[in-house]
Amino acid sequence: MSILIVSTTRNPQKWRDTLMSKNESLDIQIYPDIDRPEDVEFAISWKHPEGLYNDFPNLKVIASMGAGVDHILKDKNLPEQVRVTRIVDEQLTEDMSQFVLLNCLTVSRNLFTHIQDQSAKLWNIKPYQTPKHTSVGIMGYGVLGQEAGKVLKKNGFEVIGYANSSKTVDGIRVYGEKEQDEFLNKTQILVCLLPLTELTTGILNLDLFRKLKDKAYLINVARGEHLNEDELLKAIDQDIICGASLDVFREEPLPSFHPFWEHPQIQITPHIASITDLESVDSQLLENYARMKNGKALLNEVNTAKGY
Repeated sequence: MSILIVSTTRNPQKWRDTLMSKNESLDIQIYPDIDRPEDVEFAISWKHPEGLYNDFPNLKVIASMGAGVDHILKDKNLPEQVRVTRIVDEQLTEDMSQFVLLNCLTVSRNLFTHIQDQSAKLWNIKPYQTPKHTSVGIMGYGVLGQEAGKVLKKNGFEVIGYANSSKTVDGIRVYGEKEQDEFLNKTQILVCLLPLTELTTGILNLDLFRKLKDKAYLINVARGEHLNEDELLKAIDQDIICGASLDVFREEPLPSFHPFWEHPQIQITPHIASITDLESVDSQLLENYARMKNGKALLNEVNTAKGY
């Protein structure tokens, strides 16, 4: 029985070394140097080549290296019997909520504008908006969304959420799918934390932006494919929304010729809202490996039909 590590953007040897330091008896193979594909039953994966997993006849579980699984599920040739898990980690959740808070405070206090004024040597005093007068709408109210909501509320922001069904979580009103327009109409800062599915791809578009409060602002920390990039530029240039903070993009790294780089109302960070700390999640991966071997329920298993 063997573990396979597949990663096209992260250092697979580091993952192998960390896991082996916890259990020296593990048999770990690293893609593409595979000599016993028939032994592989558990794969730890990030952005694998499409169709790869059909080469492993006894594969049972694919474990994402991070919180997202869209990089796995977009492969239309996944073996039907394979189960998929994701990382749910307190540190990842905390990092994301702090990053969202940072951006919301920066927007409400006009810091992005002041940074630009500094480079232009402009002394430009602008009135700011306090958190209690700033409504933040979080699209995607799962583990990450709920923690971000609690942190924002604790810091004085007016917080609402959006999910498949309406509910109240920790005193925060969460609007359901049929209430999307009402949710958007009440949102000044829109935070996207949606899972990426066929239904949510391209959801951040001109039609949606028009339904937000006047001079609204977008923060996308989910996936680049949620955003219609051309329509974001139109929305900003037509003064429908006042700007955007983007941490994720359809193509990463963002190409040097992309218009986002030089747009004065778009702030860019290189997908760093929350980064998996291997030493924080290794025990979770090894626990699921043991559960698979013993026929037990997996931690954080994904509904592959739903995509999350």
